[in-house]
Amino acid sequence: MHKELKISLQDTEWKYDYIDHDRNIARAFVYDENGYFYFVRANRDDDFGKATLIETAGGGVEDGEDLIAAIKRELKEELGADVEVVCKIGVVSDYYNLIHRHNINNYFLCRVNSFGDKNLTEDEINCFHLSTLKLLYEDAVKEYEYRSNTRLGKLVANRELPVLYRAKEMIDSGI
Repeated sequence: MHKELKISLQDTEWKYDYIDHDRNIARAFVYDENGYFYFVRANRDDDFGKATLIETAGGGVEDGEDLIAAIKRELKEELGADVEVVCKIGVVSDYYNLIHRHNINNYFLCRVNSFGDKNLTEDEINCFHLSTLKLLYEDAVKEYEYRSNTRLGKLVANRELPVLYRAKEMIDSGI
């Protein structure tokens, strides 16, 4: 049994005014038997600025939904992936001062069973231009580091890289 990660981060990119809502989020590091990880790439041009990001698939937990159902739904929607939830990696608490939000990111490690159709929202298609990235571990680390060249990219990399490191350790140790 592994000890779950617990990380708390502050937004050092935008000025803090106030936080007016919490968002419970389910996210996953998804991998396959060949050592590939699956991420979403987002091309954004919004209040956070212009940025291309690498990020884990995932999203908000709906009212009455448990975390396992949420992560399976999100991975089906964003990656088209049917997965086995291997375990919970941990929780990263972080903030987006620009939109006055506290995020509670629940991270899971998931193994791909199969891929099918995605079910992206209009915003995910037209505003964020979401696409799937299939990367080996070393390339994923490099992509996070490269994409931390923007303010939002830095926040995402600070949140996700420590969890990616733990996910890789867990896979290498046979979980």
